[in-house]
Amino acid sequence: MDLDMESMASAIGVSIPVLRFLLCFVATIPVSFLGRFIPGACARHVYSAFTGACLSYLSFGFSSNLHFLVPMLLGYAAMVLDRRRCGVITFFLGFGYLIGCHVYYMSGDAWKEGGIDATGALMVLTLKVISCAINYNDGLLKEDGLREAQKNNRLLKLPSLIEYFGYCLCCGSHFAGPVYEMKDYLEWTERKGIWAKSEKGPSPYGATLRALMQAAFCMGLYVYLAPHFPLTIFTDPIYQQWGFWKRLGYQYMCGFTARWKYYFIWSISEAAVIISGLGFSGWTESSPPKPKWDRAKNVDILGVELAKSAVTLPLVWNIQVSTWLRYYVYERLIQNGKKPGFFQLLATQTVSAVWHGLYPGYIIFFIQSAVMIAGSRVLYRWQQATSNTLIKKMFVFMNFAYTLLVLNYSCVGFMVLSLRETLASYGSVCYIGTILPIVLILLSYIIKPAKPVRSKAQKEE
Repeated sequence: MDLDMESMASAIGVSIPVLRFLLCFVATIPVSFLGRFIPGACARHVYSAFTGACLSYLSFGFSSNLHFLVPMLLGYAAMVLDRRRCGVITFFLGFGYLIGCHVYYMSGDAWKEGGIDATGALMVLTLKVISCAINYNDGLLKEDGLREAQKNNRLLKLPSLIEYFGYCLCCGSHFAGPVYEMKDYLEWTERKGIWAKSEKGPSPYGATLRALMQAAFCMGLYVYLAPHFPLTIFTDPIYQQWGFWKRLGYQYMCGFTARWKYYFIWSISEAAVIISGLGFSGWTESSPPKPKWDRAKNVDILGVELAKSAVTLPLVWNIQVSTWLRYYVYERLIQNGKKPGFFQLLATQTVSAVWHGLYPGYIIFFIQSAVMIAGSRVLYRWQQATSNTLIKKMFVFMNFAYTLLVLNYSCVGFMVLSLRETLASYGSVCYIGTILPIVLILLSYIIKPAKPVRSKAQKEE
């Protein structure tokens, strides 16, 4: 068996641990499919917890489940012992344990060298545990004054242990997301809400097939491109001999290539969550109505590659984690009666950086992304301030080109991780992706566009 694994791993150019993970990861699709036929809510919780734990064991070893138990039990204990503060307690304990695992395992280095560990799955689990505790905390609050997301997701009663374990380890999203809410999971397992037996459920097979075809295309393109654009070249003397535009083009291709790996992973997760039925999120208003699978969707590939503004990137990349950050960090930092500003954006991106790990490349990338989004907002305000159609179109193109340049410049730090390689890659193109957004932000204090002209009808409204 080991010999077979070794030959398979060498055939596709990955290590044996990564191959083992990929096999278990793909296995979440048939396991999720079989879960459709489990009768009764309690049995579904047991099935979710058991299959998630088994696949974790096969992929990462026995210690992975021990690691998962720590934040799960800490979060549940906080909900039982101190409901009024369980959200804050779980947030800091969950992130504290995750950071400890990041530091101990240095998983970023392992991923770069072709290894893998349970830290990625622990990252997803941490968000689930925290959101469950915060929503249970929100169950004490009156609906008046709550945001729409708080009203929809709050938990009025404590989930049972078996419900909680099933939610945390549900294998369809356990390895790589998407993150979802406890309330949605409970309604799905109990066949309530949009999953009620009285409602005619949609067929998941067409959407699952589409996700699998997308995954195959993404993996094929990544396997083809990856050998042509190695990340090690940023500190190579040959790279330093290239001209400015060639270096900038190479950075773009490195970012473009790396994204297809994530597209593959999320497409497999999407297929697993869709075929389980959990990914269903309602019907379109078209005639005839079509099923929506938004809960399973973690990326909009064309939305990322053709983004017209950096502001839209959180809406199309790692969608469910971006939604989590908006609900549980960004919106909760906004004071009543005040508008969000750069502080909320920077704090949210900092939390995202810490969640990924404490590597300098992560920290720099997410600070960069906050500045990138702020610069894109400046271009959008200038675009909205003019009534000239040609100038508007020019600003739209400028924002598109700006997003393309700064995103692919910035994401090199996310890929190489080390401070030396990050600064070497940024410095090789004169820090253009850092200077440009800062210049735009500074210019916004000098060039303050007038508010868009409103029509008479809009004023009367």
